[in-house]
Amino acid sequence: MLTKRIIPCLDVMNGRVVKGINFKNLKDVGDPVNLAIKYYNEGADELCFLDITASMEKRKTMIKMVKDVAKNIFIPFTVGGGIKTVDDIQELLKAGADKVTLCTQAVLNPEIIKDASLKFGSQCIVVSIDVKKNKNFWEIYIYGGKKATGINAIDFAKECEKLGIGEILLNSLDTDGMNQGYDLEITKQVSELVNVPVIASSGAGTLKQVKDAFTIGKADAALAASIFHYNQYSINEVKTYLKENGVDVR
Repeated sequence: MLTKRIIPCLDVMNGRVVKGINFKNLKDVGDPVNLAIKYYNEGADELCFLDITASMEKRKTMIKMVKDVAKNIFIPFTVGGGIKTVDDIQELLKAGADKVTLCTQAVLNPEIIKDASLKFGSQCIVVSIDVKKNKNFWEIYIYGGKKATGINAIDFAKECEKLGIGEILLNSLDTDGMNQGYDLEITKQVSELVNVPVIASSGAGTLKQVKDAFTIGKADAALAASIFHYNQYSINEVKTYLKENGVDVR
């Protein structure tokens, strides 16, 4: 069994890391490069940078930021936001990103997943699925959680696997920034359904909630933002707690 990963998430807007609740009321929490170095030094397994307004503003992810991060850290990092073409992916990988995450474009043009995985390898391609509970199913939202699609997240996760993704990043609009725990129900469903790693995201507030993402949600990695940005816990504290409670982490 693969060891579980802890991944700080850095939502970037206008060159700064921000954090909100339910994808709204965003507050500045720092410089992306400085935070990347901090989390690298604290023992993060990977990092994830999401340019959260790039798709809505119809612009590309910031290449300079990617290059600056790549010069200063030596762990895998994933970059997403505003990616529309295979050429965009190539540009980010050349700039130093290890993986890219597709969200809006994966929904609008699923063939980009197949094309990208064939060209760069599935290990480079992550699909970020933003979901919200809609009566009896989890609905996918795009453009930074602003537009409902009517698409069932479970069906889409299966489709993405067939198209060749390497991982799924599962974000819950219902639990994002609430610090009340991940949406374990949808995390467990997707984790048990697909044969690629699933990264739990949105809602971590306590050490037990991170553990629950692995033990109940069956996730392969846990993404967290607020608990790290606001120094509620260090990465080492999270890993120590998980090890003491039977979760095999790196």
